[in-house]
Amino acid sequence: MSWQAREAYLESRVLAADPVELVRILYQAAIEATHEARRCLAQGDVMGRSRNITRAHQILTELSLSLNHEAGGGLSRNLAELYDYMQRRLIQAHVSQTDAPLAEVARLLSTLLEGWQQCRPASEPTQPPLSLIKEEALEYARHSWSA
Repeated sequence: MSWQAREAYLESRVLAADPVELVRILYQAAIEATHEARRCLAQGDVMGRSRNITRAHQILTELSLSLNHEAGGGLSRNLAELYDYMQRRLIQAHVSQTDAPLAEVARLLSTLLEGWQQCRPASEPTQPPLSLIKEEALEYARHSWSA
């Protein structure tokens, strides 16, 4: 699939997505960036590694900022702490140029994605049980996020 076709597909997917699907898309993009950072690290591609670690870090920032702590209570606080931990591990991977922190972040993101995939099938048009995501964050994701 060409780069333009992939971007068009992602854009249409984001614009049609409900809040749960938007979170899934962000997790998938963060996982992809983390895997790509690992590949670049193994190949000695410093710029590629840096770009992908930064991308994963930015996605985690967006996920953290989108949490609704009033509605989400302890769950949203736990997610915020986990996102912060993963961001610190990404920084550690970048500074130390080691794979272990990247592998750990990839595993954590994959586990989170699996959990969100269990919420309900992507095609089912119901809202998540808790409104963990601020509406303004969803609007931001729909209109300005590109992978």
